[in-house]
Amino acid sequence: MFRFGQKSILFISCLVLIITVYLLIWRPDYNFFDGGLITVILLSLFIKDDTVTSWMGIICTLVVLTVAFLPHKNPNVAEVFIEHFFSLILVIGTTMLVLFVKRLYRTLEADENQLTALFKHANEGIILTNQQGEIVLANPEAERLFGYSAEEMLNQKIEMLIPRRFTGQHVQHRSNFAKKPTDRKMGTGMALFALRKDGSEFAVEVSLSHFNQGRERYVLAFIIDVTLRKESENNLLAQKKQLEELTQSMQALNTDLEQKVDERTKNLQSAMQQLETSQSELEEALAKEKELSEIKSRFVSMASHEFRTPLSAILSSAALIGKYTQTDDQPRREKHVNKIREAVKHLNELLEDFLSLGRIEEGKVQISLEVIPLQGFMAETSEEVQGLLKQGQTLQCSVDPHLQIIADRRLLKHIFVNLLTNASKFSPVEAPITWTISRHENQVICTVADRGMGIPAEDKAYLFTSFFRGKNVTNIQGTGLGLHIVKRYVDMLDGTIEVDSELGKGTTITITFPNNIA
Repeated sequence: MFRFGQKSILFISCLVLIITVYLLIWRPDYNFFDGGLITVILLSLFIKDDTVTSWMGIICTLVVLTVAFLPHKNPNVAEVFIEHFFSLILVIGTTMLVLFVKRLYRTLEADENQLTALFKHANEGIILTNQQGEIVLANPEAERLFGYSAEEMLNQKIEMLIPRRFTGQHVQHRSNFAKKPTDRKMGTGMALFALRKDGSEFAVEVSLSHFNQGRERYVLAFIIDVTLRKESENNLLAQKKQLEELTQSMQALNTDLEQKVDERTKNLQSAMQQLETSQSELEEALAKEKELSEIKSRFVSMASHEFRTPLSAILSSAALIGKYTQTDDQPRREKHVNKIREAVKHLNELLEDFLSLGRIEEGKVQISLEVIPLQGFMAETSEEVQGLLKQGQTLQCSVDPHLQIIADRRLLKHIFVNLLTNASKFSPVEAPITWTISRHENQVICTVADRGMGIPAEDKAYLFTSFFRGKNVTNIQGTGLGLHIVKRYVDMLDGTIEVDSELGKGTTITITFPNNIA
């Protein structure tokens, strides 16, 4: 559509516009001169740039409006207004129609270019035939496969590309396909061959598709040269036959070998039993040694990091205190003294964890059972933990006032102080922490819940491993021993511990103890 001379059409449009404007000014009562404005807008249909159409529409609209205010012979103003209003609608409507048609044409042109590129550059040979079996189109790959040019193939029967021994049979197949066309692979399970211009044949794989255009039905064939594939298949079959022959020979040898192997197997079985016993003991020893080595490595890595931080704080604060010699520097001295006190407190907690782990591993933890009223125990532990909570954090406690348990008070307190301080440490400021103790049948169920950062799902399996720390708490101080020690203490008291956590929403730890008090 845009192949015509753009400048020539623009010149003609401008000439028609000038003549039409002159005629409208000369005879504003003659509305049929508006056809010249419509013609100008329609001529812009053949100019590629939409701007020209838009400007033509604007100019023609201004012309109609200007002519509407010129003197008219018709004294009826209403009729004059209606006539020019209708002309204005025609001008605007024609402009919009031309713009729409041009954009629609561009879309169709782009689709056509895409289909043409796909057809020309496809890696498969593509041939289009009509319902009489005559070739209508052939792409460059089809020309390469068959050795014909597209012009040589056009209007020729498709049978020119098929070996003569198959021509009659193919005509019948083509007739059957025309009666009941379906999109499918051609000759499924059969060996198909095509004929080149030089008379040579080659193996092909053909897929068929069809479509209707008007009353004419067309068949689209996609052709692939599978000569190399067939050669590979034939080679594989030959190799398979050789392997079968070799297998038969091997089976005969294998029979002889099996007899000899059976004899020696009996001799080796007794030796293997002895080796298996030794290997099992060796593997167990190596596993323990590996575990100890990993624990040692984690301990050295953790200790070097955890001890360095408070020691550095002590050294820097001590150095700064020496510089504050004036009376007015007392607040600064107190600030650094507090830093030293917090660092020493952290070091003491680290040492306490190490000593607890050492006593557990050496079996030196003594259990002293007693009847413990849980209401008083909860009040005492809560008061002790209050000073360790972050700003704005609250500890919400709930317990049956008459509930008692037989346990070791020291281990029990260590368990819940550790869980409550963990809940505080890994929760934001002003977040609530819940501690409940209740009785269910013959069990005492204790839960500590927070709304903190939670535990990643992949870390849950390692929570009770010594020196293990979750990947989302590496920037928070800790030894990775707390939950390990808690788990060992819970086991000593014949209890069980479960963790339910969701990342970003919080953690709930449930401990269940047997209730031996009737």
